[in-house]
Amino acid sequence: MADQDAAGAALCERYAVADVDSHIIEPADLWTSRVSSKWDDLVPHVRFHERRQEDYWYIGDKKLYGVGAFAQAGWPEWPPSHPKKLSEALPAAIDPKERLAYMDKVGVYYQVMYPNILGFHSHRFLNQMPRELATECVRAYNDWITEFCSADARRLIPMTMLPFWDIDESVAEMKRAHEMGHKGVLFAARYDKAGFPRLIDDYWEPLLGQAQEMGLSMNFHVGFLATDDELKGAVDQSKKLDFTKESALVLLGNAQNIAEVVLSGVCHRYPDLKFVSVENGAGWLPFLGESMDWQWLNVGAHKEYPDRMLPSEYMRRQIYGMFWFERQSVRSVIDQLADNLMFETDFPHATSLSPGPASESPSPRDVMEQALGGLPEETVGKVLQHTATKLYNLDPPARD
Repeated sequence: MADQDAAGAALCERYAVADVDSHIIEPADLWTSRVSSKWDDLVPHVRFHERRQEDYWYIGDKKLYGVGAFAQAGWPEWPPSHPKKLSEALPAAIDPKERLAYMDKVGVYYQVMYPNILGFHSHRFLNQMPRELATECVRAYNDWITEFCSADARRLIPMTMLPFWDIDESVAEMKRAHEMGHKGVLFAARYDKAGFPRLIDDYWEPLLGQAQEMGLSMNFHVGFLATDDELKGAVDQSKKLDFTKESALVLLGNAQNIAEVVLSGVCHRYPDLKFVSVENGAGWLPFLGESMDWQWLNVGAHKEYPDRMLPSEYMRRQIYGMFWFERQSVRSVIDQLADNLMFETDFPHATSLSPGPASESPSPRDVMEQALGGLPEETVGKVLQHTATKLYNLDPPARD
């Protein structure tokens, strides 16, 4: 799409906007229709919860979330109320053709797709089912999201889930998913918290080295690999004050992940590998870079590691972030990291840019104008389109 369109046109009309964090709502039969029946009810499945009068996800007898717990976009009641059946959710949350129509409505051309169940319950797959079954579930999800995105493979962008508990299987699955059209990898920086080696360890080299060679980014999504206890306050929307506090603090969580890959030497070891902070906002990124530089110099780390760059230099070279609700803080990010900032909506979560009867959110169209209006065209083009299309190797837009 030409950047030099007539002055005064809306930003979403001047650019093929890339929404680099959105979510699918998994259908009830995603795993039961694709995974061997020999595993019986250990396969993730949906059952009706009598007391709550709601359809719920289960692994064995372990209850996860309601099927509509992450589908609050457009819902007529304030959180924690949410659809109790998939049929009550906004159609765009579950149907790819409806999703494409919704994207046109809100001014988005591309959407990068992340999971909910696998994303926020990865520890359950790791700890509550045999590894063979967990790996089969990962493959089934990657197959399904590929099918979902095939409604328009140019605009709907699948991200790969890995069976990270098996390095050889992870490498094989990453290659397989890439051949199916996946554009990046859902990953974590602190697998050591789950008993695995740190990312700088040679254990991860087959995977990280292969991702670097293939040009795939590693994407750190908020909540991925977190335990129920770690996320409890940030997902319990019934206690409004606690939720506001805990969810705001969780959005700073990727600072640990970015600091890990920068300071442990991962970015130094894999200079062409890109890391993305997903659904964590962006205003904290300049502070983190300056803070790490200050401590690096004042502790004398530059003397001990003379071959290393400043932490902020690794960030400019390899770290990317995104924003959705921020306004003023976005400007400071652009001042220092204009080539590393992208746009997201987080659709269809409660915190997303989804106007509705029980939401104070403006539309994505309005947020683009409010946050980026008046900035140079080159800068706006990077933030809304070009940085994402380059990072994820997206096909050029096709307009009627």
